[in-house]
Amino acid sequence: MRRIIAAGVTVLLLVGCAQKDPFEDLADGACTSALAGVVNNHISGQIDALAENDWELARSFASENFQSNVSLEDFTFIINEQYPMLIENTGYEFNGCNVADSTITQEVDVTSGEQVFTLTYSLTLTDSTLGVESAVITKVASQVAV
Repeated sequence: MRRIIAAGVTVLLLVGCAQKDPFEDLADGACTSALAGVVNNHISGQIDALAENDWELARSFASENFQSNVSLEDFTFIINEQYPMLIENTGYEFNGCNVADSTITQEVDVTSGEQVFTLTYSLTLTDSTLGVESAVITKVASQVAV
């Protein structure tokens, strides 16, 4: 029995060692699938926290720079005034992810009411910590019923 457990632990350790850090060798161009997955999970965490009105958690997904310059009160105000679709979203979908000059951009289509909002998120990496710098609404489209 001990041999089976030891073998299982060894396999887990080898698998863990084989996984490459998605932030290693951050090169300009399309995101690797590993990087896109981490970025999508990060943005999902923020959007889901906003939908739950968990402002502190949502702000924790922002970059260190953003958090040091924008108070929780100001963050709440900005989201309520400029990004209500994130609070009231009925779903979201990830599109293109790219890296340029160490900044990661991720397009996200957010459905809210009868509209789909395309937002372009900019994220940075500081000491291996991913953070949202900004999100810009780049397109608004009405949903077409089929």
